[in-house]
Amino acid sequence: MGSDLGAAGLAALLATASSLAAWWPQAAVLAGLPGNGSRAGGGWEDELDMRTHCPTHRGVLTGDAAVERGALAGAVPRELLDAAYESAAEIPQLLLVGEADPLADRDAIARAAKTLPRAWLTVVRGAHHDVLNDLQHRSVAAEIVTFLEALRNELVPAVTVETSAW
Repeated sequence: MGSDLGAAGLAALLATASSLAAWWPQAAVLAGLPGNGSRAGGGWEDELDMRTHCPTHRGVLTGDAAVERGALAGAVPRELLDAAYESAAEIPQLLLVGEADPLADRDAIARAAKTLPRAWLTVVRGAHHDVLNDLQHRSVAAEIVTFLEALRNELVPAVTVETSAW
């Protein structure tokens, strides 16, 4: 599992490493893959707004001296993003992106999901860059559990909606 730069790094590693490696995973969860170009600017409140609207997580980030303020301002290395978005890794991958993520390139993520052999793209309605810790974190956790359950069943989800009036 990787988030933001961790997601890009994991995707790039999957794209370039040998699937015969002893550490090779059976699946991957990539949350908040960053896009190309400039990243966040402005002050701390602006950075928090890009990350999350969850008041609890905002408080944790603000109160943690280890959190590097302005960390979203740096550009992601182009080579890393190219490797991440051009991956053809065979393992099942859950891609999570916030609908309101200002740092994501939704088109690039959608293209990656379509070209990966076994990808599952989930757009989290109203979520921002840190989809794992935004207001919808319980729904995101449920989606991850659903993905993991599908792994045990040859990628067939345990639950499907057959009909809905809404």
